[in-house]
Amino acid sequence: MRCLLTQLCTPIALLGLMLVGGCETTSTLDSDEPLPSGFTCCNFHHEGDWISDSNYATLPMIPAGTPATVTRYGRYRSYVTIGDQKMRLGLDYGREKETLEEWVAKMIVASDPNEKIAGYPTKIQSAIRSGKVTKGMTKEQVIISVGYPLTSENASLDATEWRMWVSSFGEYRIIWDDNGRVKNVIADDLTRHVVYAER
Repeated sequence: MRCLLTQLCTPIALLGLMLVGGCETTSTLDSDEPLPSGFTCCNFHHEGDWISDSNYATLPMIPAGTPATVTRYGRYRSYVTIGDQKMRLGLDYGREKETLEEWVAKMIVASDPNEKIAGYPTKIQSAIRSGKVTKGMTKEQVIISVGYPLTSENASLDATEWRMWVSSFGEYRIIWDDNGRVKNVIADDLTRHVVYAER
């Protein structure tokens, strides 16, 4: 329920409603700091207008490099325009590891990732366009293709494996070799088919 600022809504009533979750609080950045604007860092997956930090691969995809602008911040969500669509970025799982503003700064980047993608080998480009992981990818390439791993389950990008999800029940793990490239993807057959490009 959203509060309507009318004569019936006193400051005390507003405070009470906010405390029980009736009003969404709005976080603000320094007034001199512009809101992020640029491009989607990676392939985003969405359910309606909601894009979660889980970025489940089974949901419809918005390609990396789509123009994007943050219009305002809520408590755990950012209101954005991506392409010509009004969307919401939701920090659902990583709230204890990073602030909303820190997470959104990773999601909306100043440089178009398509410029990097164009320089990758054809096999890597194809995997990214389909939102999949393939052997030999770097961590940067994996992030562009399937998004950042959840910070709630992955303490560091330098780890030798990342725990990832295609849905709330479909887990997979990316195994990295000593050079920081994809060595293997461990998952059940169905999940592996969704996220792994064999060739």
